[in-house]
Amino acid sequence: MSQNLTNSIPDSTSVTSVALSNRAVLRGTAEGLRTRPRKRSTETESLGDSLRFYFGEYFSGILFLGALFGFTFLLPTAISKPGKLVLDMIDKSLKKCLDIFGALLGLLLASPLFLIVPILIKLDSRGPVFYLQDRIGINRRRRHRRALNIEHSDDIRRVERRREDLLGKPFKVIKFRTMVQDAEKHCGPVWATQNDNRITRLGRFLRKTRIDEVPQLLNVLKGEMSLVGPRPERPFFVKDLSQKVPGYATRLKVKPGITGLAQVRVGYDSSVDSVVEKVKNDIVYIRNWSIWSDIKILLKTVVVVATGRGAC
Repeated sequence: MSQNLTNSIPDSTSVTSVALSNRAVLRGTAEGLRTRPRKRSTETESLGDSLRFYFGEYFSGILFLGALFGFTFLLPTAISKPGKLVLDMIDKSLKKCLDIFGALLGLLLASPLFLIVPILIKLDSRGPVFYLQDRIGINRRRRHRRALNIEHSDDIRRVERRREDLLGKPFKVIKFRTMVQDAEKHCGPVWATQNDNRITRLGRFLRKTRIDEVPQLLNVLKGEMSLVGPRPERPFFVKDLSQKVPGYATRLKVKPGITGLAQVRVGYDSSVDSVVEKVKNDIVYIRNWSIWSDIKILLKTVVVVATGRGAC
């Protein structure tokens, strides 16, 4: 019987087999056999993942290109004159705020004039209360090739969309009427002179006190003019003086103004010589412009109005 038991015990050297299931197993771990997790064949993309992709990849690429463009074209200016670019932007914003709030304040303070002056004008002479006249404003093509009459290759558009090159943007200036109706109907555009018989009795007072300029605050609110800048001129004189006066077109690089450095120093135009002097002052103003220069000119304008200096 013991011999039968000995024969029933398997030998350690004999080959044994173990039946395993067909499940996938992990080998070489201390835990033994465990089931390998199956991977999903397809994964669904959530809305958050899509947003992170577009904001993280698409928009960041645009920002990178914008930064690259800015560093390429603006960095040289910032290096040569540190802070000048930022200061210019601040000054231009302040000038815009000065124009808007100054025009609103001026119209508020001058509101009684819009009630009294029209009645006096009607009593003094026949004709409209307000006088609308064509003037030339800022030349927005001052950096364009056509502004310099430069020849280019044939593939660049040759057709000029303007019917007539006026050297600037035309607009209608608004003033209280100081001359008789149809004053230039027979003589054409001419400068106002001392003791001009076309100026009415009330008109002389309005010009002396500069009250006739008050409605131009509406042009400032419309964005056609500024409080301070070169005086806007009529198309006829712009074309004529641009050929006779050196640097005259430089005045059109900035927005025209109700008052300016040339106005407080020279007064009204009366001849080509006076225009030459005013152009020199306008160029000085443009080259040395700052928000503080505008404030100083506005203060000087108050003195000019109080004394009546330079009026025709």
